[in-house]
Parts: sequence; C-alpha cells; structure tokens
Amino acid sequence: MDFIQKDKTSLVVIDMQERLMNALPEEPKQSVTKNAGTLIESAKILGIPITVTEQYPKGLGLTIPEIKEAVGNDFSPIEKVVFSCARSPEFKSTLKETGRKEVLICGIETHVCVLQTVIDLINDGYTVYIPADAVASRKELDWERGIKLIEKTGAIVGTTETFLFQLLERAGTDEFKKISKLIR
Repeated sequence: MDFIQKDKTSLVVIDMQERLMNALPEEPKQSVTKNAGTLIESAKILGIPITVTEQYPKGLGLTIPEIKEAVGNDFSPIEKVVFSCARSPEFKSTLKETGRKEVLICGIETHVCVLQTVIDLINDGYTVYIPADAVASRKELDWERGIKLIEKTGAIVGTTETFLFQLLERAGTDEFKKISKLIR
C-alpha cells in the first residue's frame, strides 16, 4: 500500500444534495458536510481536480449550498441516474481527462452510490481512498456495512485527516499552514 499522492489524485464528491442530506441524522450530516468541505478546500490548495455528481436532481434536489460554495466558480455537477458514478459516460470521461489514477471519494450514501462507484473504479484500475468520516448513510448499519464492503473491494479506508496529511507529506510548507487551519 502506498500513500495517496496529490499529483495522482482526483477528488470526487458524490450526491451531497438537499433531500438526501436532509434525510441524514444530524451528527453524520454535520460531519460529512464539514469533512467534505475540508477535502474540497484542501484539494483547491493542492491543485487536485474536483468532480461533483448529482443523482436525479429533479427528484433529490441540488447540491447543498455549503458544497457549492466550497467548490466555487468551477462548480459544474455531473447529473446522473445510475447509482455508480463510473457508469455515467460523462463522469468516466471527466475522470479520465484528469489523467489521474487515484480517487479520493466523499459523499453519500456509503452503501449505495459510494460503494457502487468504488467497485466500478477499482475494476477500471483506479486506486480508491475513502475517508470514513466524509461519507454517510441515513442508517448507521448501512454506513457500517458499506464501509466493510468498501474495504473488501480493496479500497483504502481512513479518515479525512489521514489522507490530508499523506497528501501534504511534510509540515512547514505554505500548503500545510493553509490546510492545518481547515482541520478543526
């Protein structure tokens, strides 16, 4: 197993939409929102491409404002109706265009869209990293089982801080100073 590397990584934010987020219990909702925001801000500092998806936005609403604002001017979500992002031709081509083979994923729901995306990306030859504190499900059991299944796929499961410090590699840099302020 290797460390995640900033020049080989893309960040994918899966389906953090109004109706899905509002269905989460308060604690995981706050945690996933905060940690996804930290990952997005850090990706911008580190020059990591960010891809955002929305599952059937007509029915599930748009991406929550906190995520839109964190992404900023480049916010352009990929609409999909498939559960696995990797089964969306637009997503696949967007990810391929980055030229990167490592994918850091945050979003919801752990046991459905996140899990199915992980399976397809690994089958397509990507290395996948899942910060367990930046993915969520409506039910704790679904989140727990989703994380266990994700681990069985060969994805690397850690936390937001675990992966950020691997991406940073060292203290004392401007990137470290900026990102350490985001971690609370």
